[in-house]
Amino acid sequence: MIYYIFFSLVLIGALFCAWRMATTDFRRHIIPDVYLFPFLFAGLLTTTFFPWPVTSTGSVIGGAMGYCLGLIGGFIFEQLRKNAEHPPIGMGDIKLLGAGGIWLGTQGLSIAMIAACILVYVWNWKKHEKYIPFAPFFLIGGFLALIAIQFLI
Repeated sequence: MIYYIFFSLVLIGALFCAWRMATTDFRRHIIPDVYLFPFLFAGLLTTTFFPWPVTSTGSVIGGAMGYCLGLIGGFIFEQLRKNAEHPPIGMGDIKLLGAGGIWLGTQGLSIAMIAACILVYVWNWKKHEKYIPFAPFFLIGGFLALIAIQFLI
């Protein structure tokens, strides 16, 4: 009984942190570490101690892969846009990719990245904004990837 209560509290805390990260990134274009690190820690707790579609080994590999993809993508985009006043990918986005890799593993991270990129493309096609918040789209893609991992793969 206590096991399920603790599991529910961890998931509710992670959902709250995800909601706050998405809304803060959407409004102020920043992902605060005060929500990002508890989200990451909740992912480590969930994949290690609770029934989750991703094993703890897969989550650590997925987290490392998320960080590496974010760093490589940020470096490539920064080299392509040398004259830009702001970097195209912020460190919060890179840390969020690492946290998403912990929650989703390598398969889920790839599904979430593809879904997030499609959503960002559609958003930019409709709105034509200069700054696009990545966190809301990545979290939606992560939720879709979690459903795909659980039920389709």
